[in-house]
Amino acid sequence: MLMRLRATIVGVAILTALPLSACGSQGSSADVAKDCKPAHKFSTVTEGKLTVAGYDLPPYAAQSGGKLTGVDPDIVAEIAKMECLTVEAKWMAPAAVIPTVQSNRADLAVGDWYRTQARAKIVSLSDPIYVDQMGISSKDGVETVAALKGKKVGTVDGYLWVEDLKKYLGDSLRIYPSTVNMNQDLKSGRIDIAVDSYGSQKVTNPTMKIMVAKPDPAVAASQEAAQASLPVPSANADLLKAINEDLKTLRDNGKLKEILVKNGLDGSAADTGEARLIS
Repeated sequence: MLMRLRATIVGVAILTALPLSACGSQGSSADVAKDCKPAHKFSTVTEGKLTVAGYDLPPYAAQSGGKLTGVDPDIVAEIAKMECLTVEAKWMAPAAVIPTVQSNRADLAVGDWYRTQARAKIVSLSDPIYVDQMGISSKDGVETVAALKGKKVGTVDGYLWVEDLKKYLGDSLRIYPSTVNMNQDLKSGRIDIAVDSYGSQKVTNPTMKIMVAKPDPAVAASQEAAQASLPVPSANADLLKAINEDLKTLRDNGKLKEILVKNGLDGSAADTGEARLIS
């Protein structure tokens, strides 16, 4: 299956120091507290810092005015607190993010990075953090695959559900090169329903009723959505282990689900199931 294309994203290559302090809160410029004791031992690109490569993909990651926001940066901020590190962000074009991590110029990547077999060959992937749920935008709150029948439906090329929707809907499905094109047709009434990432639609279609698609065997991605991860350099096994253990802590104490909901996602996205890779 194909992994999602991010055709609507235009990244700006910029290096910015995130005003985020470990053992502190986002927006703080204070140094790490002297009595801060890290939960794990591992090396980073720059001592005392956690260097993060990313690009704008709200609500998963965004940078504005030297400050990072979104699901992944909020998660990384919590990890940094546990590890007594200050976060530094490298913001760039999407295509440059994974190579930056692969070449050990960043400690990890943010931005809803799918766990894929191809990606796992060049970087290490953290345990699943959340799933990128199939979302349905409509005026009426449609939430089932069956309800798409008889409607003019649009989706964006590259998503995991596209092939199944082609078989299920036939000629009533329109496939767009980007979310922008699809949303224009949705707002103008040329299509009745849009199928896209639930998280992205919460940002791009605020006037529509956006629902997480109910599981349906006709569309495999509605039952088993793509899992997001934090990619790290393959050579840094200690960092990967620390991140995975910190993620478990955030999952167990409820902070992970809290971060998802805070950023407009459904809390059920934290229920990832067993780790898997997209082929």
